[in-house]
Amino acid sequence: MKIKFFFSLLLLAVNLPLLAQNLTAKISDSNTGEPLPYATIKIDGSTDLISNNEGYFNFSENGLDASSILKVSFIGYVGQQITLAELKKQNLIVKLVPANFELDNITISNKKPDPYQIIAEVNKRLKENYKHSGKNTKSKLFFRESSFFKPSVLDLDITKSTGFTKEQLKEANADLKKFSDRLVSKPVQAFKDILCDYYYGKATGKDNKTYFLSKLDVVKATNITGDQSATSLDAMEENGAKLLLKHLDSTKFYRVKSGLFGSRDTITLNKSYNNKKKNKKPVSKLNNTKNSIFSFLSQQHFNGNKLDFVKESKLYSYSFEGSIYNEADNEIIYILKFSPKKSKGIYTGTLYISESDYAVVKCNYELAEGKKVSGLNLKFLLGVKTSENVSKGTLIFRKDPEDKIYKLHYAYEESGQYFYINRPLKFIELTKEEKDMVALDFKIEGSTVERTELLNISRSEISENTFEAFKETDFNYIQLKRYDPAIWQNQVSIEPLEAMKQYRVSDDF
Repeated sequence: MKIKFFFSLLLLAVNLPLLAQNLTAKISDSNTGEPLPYATIKIDGSTDLISNNEGYFNFSENGLDASSILKVSFIGYVGQQITLAELKKQNLIVKLVPANFELDNITISNKKPDPYQIIAEVNKRLKENYKHSGKNTKSKLFFRESSFFKPSVLDLDITKSTGFTKEQLKEANADLKKFSDRLVSKPVQAFKDILCDYYYGKATGKDNKTYFLSKLDVVKATNITGDQSATSLDAMEENGAKLLLKHLDSTKFYRVKSGLFGSRDTITLNKSYNNKKKNKKPVSKLNNTKNSIFSFLSQQHFNGNKLDFVKESKLYSYSFEGSIYNEADNEIIYILKFSPKKSKGIYTGTLYISESDYAVVKCNYELAEGKKVSGLNLKFLLGVKTSENVSKGTLIFRKDPEDKIYKLHYAYEESGQYFYINRPLKFIELTKEEKDMVALDFKIEGSTVERTELLNISRSEISENTFEAFKETDFNYIQLKRYDPAIWQNQVSIEPLEAMKQYRVSDDF
């Protein structure tokens, strides 16, 4: 066995130089050295990539050689073409030079463009610029979901029990204290990466009407999370309940009551009952993922209610910040800043608008100071307060050279919520006889954050027969304890942020 292992290592060492590897490069400002997030990179005219929020991107050398060309572009900077050999000589760093081609005062009327006229033209052409082509398509997508559950305060204390001895009560509270201290000191995170082919096309229903639907073929999917991780209030509650139920009678059934309110959910350690509940509706990872992608894509446009800073222009103030030349598309780009004008407006940010057809080619947005998406404050009445106080993102669109319609190339969205809950909880046995009951004080305060990224790597038109012939199959995640770049060897992915690279799943929950 040792000899076989030795020769395996020797064989690997001999062939290592022959194997393609993934490289990580950085894009930065040539003057300041600051990273340039969401710069676009095209390799040999086919593979589309994007730099992450820290300016990094990765790519595979598979199929490339020293003369392969990377074309890097960023609005407001001079684009750069560089060979793979040159990139390596520059220590995998691309430095872009800010463009000096300013057009602030160069217009037909010699007047500064009116931002409200520009935004009016944007709205007039929204449907035309972003309409669906009506064609069956197949897109190669990279989709990432990240979740963060960060409690700053978590107090769990059993105050009364009809079934516990003093020793059992002490043991139960010790377990809950260990659980809460662990969650506060080392908040759990979760990361899902998915590389897939996303089909979208026409299908004929039973009523002989034509519908558009999506299909998904998952090439590879990874999941960095512990089996008992708590990345949401629901998961945290479930983990806490499991700890508590260790000290309850496993043959009994309990209902949860919080203050004046009860729960319809029945909890128990009875294995046969729990297995029946689990087997009622098997969860399809494929459908869940497809629904997540479809839902995310459907929200990344300006015709809906979410990103209202374009369509609901009466709610916002706009200012013209200048014009720049976008070398990648050989066109002039207007830059408009926006901020709330009325109370219903909640976002602030920047729009980059094509002068030729008034399409938004890029936008950055975030909640304005003091604004929130939604909230509930019943802290003094019911001990509950929530506030969706984080909402920001970046969108990048590209014009299809054939149908002249703008398609989503990249989207980043971050949402976050503050929460405070301070309520008594009771676990009451479901029986007509004398009831077993456990009461505890429950206090938690903290925040949750969810981040979603989507990169459209490539898109192609397919026939109706190809679309109909494709059959979906479910998939399994590759479960990881930490990020492993080798997983994506020779495949396209979004370079993770440093926080994801440093995260390690702990087994001591």
